[in-house]
Amino acid sequence: MKKLLVAFAAVAAFSAHADTLTVAATPVPHAEILEFVKPALAKEGVDLKVKVFTDYIQPNVQVAEKRLDANFFQHQPYLDEFNKAKGTNLVSVAGVHLEPLGAYSSKYKALTELPGGATVVIPNDATNGGRALLLLAKAGLIKLKDSNNILSTVKDITENAKDLKFRELEAATIPRVLTQVDLALINTNYALEAKLDPAKDALVIEGSDSPYVNILVARPDDKDSEDMKKLVAALHSPEVKAFILEKYKGAVVPAF
Repeated sequence: MKKLLVAFAAVAAFSAHADTLTVAATPVPHAEILEFVKPALAKEGVDLKVKVFTDYIQPNVQVAEKRLDANFFQHQPYLDEFNKAKGTNLVSVAGVHLEPLGAYSSKYKALTELPGGATVVIPNDATNGGRALLLLAKAGLIKLKDSNNILSTVKDITENAKDLKFRELEAATIPRVLTQVDLALINTNYALEAKLDPAKDALVIEGSDSPYVNILVARPDDKDSEDMKKLVAALHSPEVKAFILEKYKGAVVPAF
């Protein structure tokens, strides 16, 4: 009975002194990662509350309106566009992980093997199409007008030494044509569905320097709070890195 009373006293003491930090997140992998760090934050005196959303609008709206402390679901290009469109001034606190895009081939083992006039298929949406071209430019296959323009299109290609022929298709359908083309730029979630192993099969894949790193976001006045610093420290821990690598097996990679 005495031990039980001590335990209740400890819980009561924690509840009395713990700071509550409420963070919005989409279900996978963001909320899962936040749930994983809850125990570590509790030891630091922070009671982390994870509020799950399935849309991309309300997490930012509610942080801006001070109904939530932070959110974890988006990358910097999305945040920039949201701030511009909505007149908000939310900021990135820290980068956590990347869900990378890679280049795959069923015919060749290396980019250097691609023949002249090879057919390359990329996603037809602006975000992923730009990502694909930036990745190919970084790999040295093409040159772009602006190697930092995340919305680059095939019209922005200034050098194409191998005379690559580009086709644009809906991202989800690209794995289906992998055997029909020379190179395909595929998002990792679709690559996994097609039984591809990003770590082994991608000829080149986005790294942690990608602008599409998923970030923890907060208001400017709250981004340097002690509780936020504790959350960042927990998210950047070796334990979280190991958790991401083990659980997601290449579909999600640490960016710290």
